[in-house]
Amino acid sequence: MARVAIVTGGTRGIGEAISIALKGMGMKVAANYAGNEERARQFSERTGIPAYKWDVADFDACQEGVKKVEADLGAVDVLVNNAGITRDTTIKRMDHQKWQDVIDTNLGGCFNMAKAVFDGMLGRGYGRIVNIGSINGQAGQYGQVNYAAAKSGIHGFTKALAQEGARAGVTVNAIAPGYIDTDMVAAVPEEVLGKILAKIPVGRLGKADEIARGVGFLVDENAGFVTGSTLSINGGQHMY
Repeated sequence: MARVAIVTGGTRGIGEAISIALKGMGMKVAANYAGNEERARQFSERTGIPAYKWDVADFDACQEGVKKVEADLGAVDVLVNNAGITRDTTIKRMDHQKWQDVIDTNLGGCFNMAKAVFDGMLGRGYGRIVNIGSINGQAGQYGQVNYAAAKSGIHGFTKALAQEGARAGVTVNAIAPGYIDTDMVAAVPEEVLGKILAKIPVGRLGKADEIARGVGFLVDENAGFVTGSTLSINGGQHMY
């Protein structure tokens, strides 16, 4: 019987690549999204993967969203916490809302979604959770105290939750992407991006498919001895 997977932020960028990869592994995939209705519609038409709208920063919405997916597709075996936002600026200019929005979505979303599926995974004796962190959660980044704090928190969250699920067959791992060729990175000013590229030993941006292949490894049924780990996919930019 096909495993059921939810990918948050799953209709664009890295999330889109992950959704497509998991479908290619034979899973029934639900791609969550927060706002871009037209992009989600196009994604579903192109891939045949259903898209479900809710805000991962909203605890109750996550509970209801997961219930809807389970009613449509079945019990959730795989969760990929990929949804994330940026509100970049220096702390001098960062107001509390920019801080809270990023913490609530990027880190709070991991808790909200894990809370919605974890008990079911424990009860069935199987589960795979992958949280998408960031190189900037490992190394820090100027102008990103909110984003770096949230992503760093994801790595700690992963290690702690992995210990709760290990004996029940539920693995929890993280991936820390470097700079990937997505819309988010495309918004970086050209002169800044040039400096970033100069620091990447392989000399290029990563591809979303490369992150998706890492996720595919971690969610495989044969990956049950890998838990509490962070897989860095960053072209050698930060070795941690």
